[in-house]
Amino acid sequence: MSEQVILFTIFLGFFICVILSPFFIPFLRRLKFGQSIREEGPKSHQKKSGTPTMGGVIILLSIIITTLVMTGKYAEEMTAKTLLLLLVTVGFGLLGFLDDFIKVVMKRNLGLTSRQKLIGQIVISVIFYIIFKQNEFSTVVSIPGIDYGIDLGNFYVFFIIFWLVGFSNAVNLTDGLDGLVSGATAIAFGAFTVLAWYQAEFEVAIFSVAVVGAVLGFLVFNAHPAKVFMGDTGSLALGGAIATVAILTKLEILLIIIGGVFVIETLSVIIQVISFKTTGKRIFKMSPLHHHYELVGWNEWRIVVTFWSVGLLLAMLGIYIEVWI
Repeated sequence: MSEQVILFTIFLGFFICVILSPFFIPFLRRLKFGQSIREEGPKSHQKKSGTPTMGGVIILLSIIITTLVMTGKYAEEMTAKTLLLLLVTVGFGLLGFLDDFIKVVMKRNLGLTSRQKLIGQIVISVIFYIIFKQNEFSTVVSIPGIDYGIDLGNFYVFFIIFWLVGFSNAVNLTDGLDGLVSGATAIAFGAFTVLAWYQAEFEVAIFSVAVVGAVLGFLVFNAHPAKVFMGDTGSLALGGAIATVAILTKLEILLIIIGGVFVIETLSVIIQVISFKTTGKRIFKMSPLHHHYELVGWNEWRIVVTFWSVGLLLAMLGIYIEVWI
């Protein structure tokens, strides 16, 4: 696969999002699919109330079309890896769509209950494992930077559930500021594009760069001040997708570094909850972490660019560990 294929794939993903968004955003606005803002959130977010959400549908369409077109050109038929990538992306995206629909149409701001969402994520993860197992893919989990791995065998199903559910929720938690997740996922998937290409996993590389193009195209309309939000439709799909890419490239543990921004955001929530329940005190002014910096006085754009910069450094570190160590 040549550099031209990579460039054309990212262009196609970007182009589809940029073309669809001006038609889709007014459509969402007419349907009154506007975001409801939690009262306990930062006061500065109240002005975002009514901004069209569920824009993740645009991202999903771009990823699906770009992936099918480009893999169709370079493969005679869809392989199990492409099937698994699309299964998780679409499956988690549909779960997020249902969550968003309940929020914006049925006016239940919390959407699906935590149990309903978890059950849906586990079901998709188990289906993933069944297909994964049928194709006899490796169940070894390797430690980055050293020549050591652990074969989990049939217990790998629990790892898959934990990774898919964990990272889909981690990206979902990170989606709280204009453009934050769009930029952070573009960086993380960009790193995995490089690593998948390095491994000659070209179908995974095509999918990854299709995501990069899609989220960059979406970022044109999602950057501050956002004209549209991706909602859970986009964030759950992207989180599940990046976990799947890590699993299929056997770089599962390296995702902790490359997706470090998502991990840090999730840890901030866990730390906050544990601290409050055990001591009655909060470590952060508000969690996830990006809200803490808002309440400290940072403007939204500064927070987003800082998190992007951290994500870029971590992505470069991940590539360095895999390729040069």
